Amino acid sequence: MIIFLYGQDSYRSKQKLDEIVGHYKKVHKSGLNLIYLDAQQKDFSDFYSHFKVSSMFTEKKLIVLKNVFLNKKFQEDFLKEIKQIESFKDIVVVYEDQEPDQRLKIFKVLTKECKLQDFKLLDGKNLKLWALKEIENRGAKINMDATDLLIIYTGNNLWQLSNEIKKLSDYKKGAVIKKEDVALLVRPRIEVDIFKTIDALAQKNKQQAFHFIHTHLDNGESPLYLLSMVAYQCKNLLIVKELAEQGLMYASIVKRSGLHPFVVKKNYFQCSKFSLPELKAIYHKIFQTDLAIKTGKVEAETALDLLISQI
Repeated sequence: MIIFLYGQDSYRSKQKLDEIVGHYKKVHKSGLNLIYLDAQQKDFSDFYSHFKVSSMFTEKKLIVLKNVFLNKKFQEDFLKEIKQIESFKDIVVVYEDQEPDQRLKIFKVLTKECKLQDFKLLDGKNLKLWALKEIENRGAKINMDATDLLIIYTGNNLWQLSNEIKKLSDYKKGAVIKKEDVALLVRPRIEVDIFKTIDALAQKNKQQAFHFIHTHLDNGESPLYLLSMVAYQCKNLLIVKELAEQGLMYASIVKRSGLHPFVVKKNYFQCSKFSLPELKAIYHKIFQTDLAIKTGKVEAETALDLLISQI
């Protein structure tokens, strides 16, 4: 049997993997047939050999297979034998902690042939419910306005949200978490809001873009720093867009760009919302805005507002 776990929300996909492994350990006490393999570091023959080895126990094997989407040769060999692998009594979990390239044949086959779970990023009501459940699990309590501010500060990065909830719970020691506690202990993830700002601009929602920018201005962030973050985000979009338009797949873009895989993953889908000429024009406007601020032609905050209005 093959189980395919993937999606943008790596926190919940990791939770699901841990749940599968935990259940396996309860049933199969020896743990000798729990195997972790990285397809970037092992050949397909190393993986396949585990099915040929008989165990002294009558246990099913659980094989956790990572990074299949980063090894083209492994994918090809895996697809040749996928029917045979599915026929074995053993369980294979194909686990991707990054968004896989959905254009690849292996993605199409896995989603058609195997049990799967796609962990999409939570938003809106679902994100809030997740946060409240996590707070409840820690035996803590929180006001609604504090919950709203916490989510604004962390976005839907559940890794950070979980850490911040732990920090706030430990700090309050059973007392109700208030908005003032969140403002005191949690630093807003500016990268999250800059990413959302660009996304809002792609959807022609300038009101939302202004909201994200002014949230940070109201919290005392420097307009020049915010501009530099917008420039950084647009530069990464431009790099990924140019390589994607050359027909390169995700793994090749990571290698060619020199960017962190997480950065490429975030930008890979967002850049599809812009044409290459649009991104180049935006990047040129950012350069002009930076120059206007540094030469004293316009106040920094006004220049930032003008930039948003012109994109």
